[in-house]
Amino acid sequence: MAKKWIKGAIKHPGAFTKKAKAAGMSVTAYANKVTKKGSKASTQTKRQANLAKTLGRMRKRKGK
Repeated sequence: MAKKWIKGAIKHPGAFTKKAKAAGMSVTAYANKVTKKGSKASTQTKRQANLAKTLGRMRKRKGK
């Protein structure tokens, strides 16, 4: 049950990836840019960036 929150957290699958590709950046690089202090990105984009960073840290590593 601990992993079920992810399904509810993702309202628009692929939306943040699409924004990152439109900016010509990887998802990680775009998330870092959006979450920097002074960023003019919308609140929704900032929340998507934070979720992308969180899910990136949760990703299973090979051999673990």
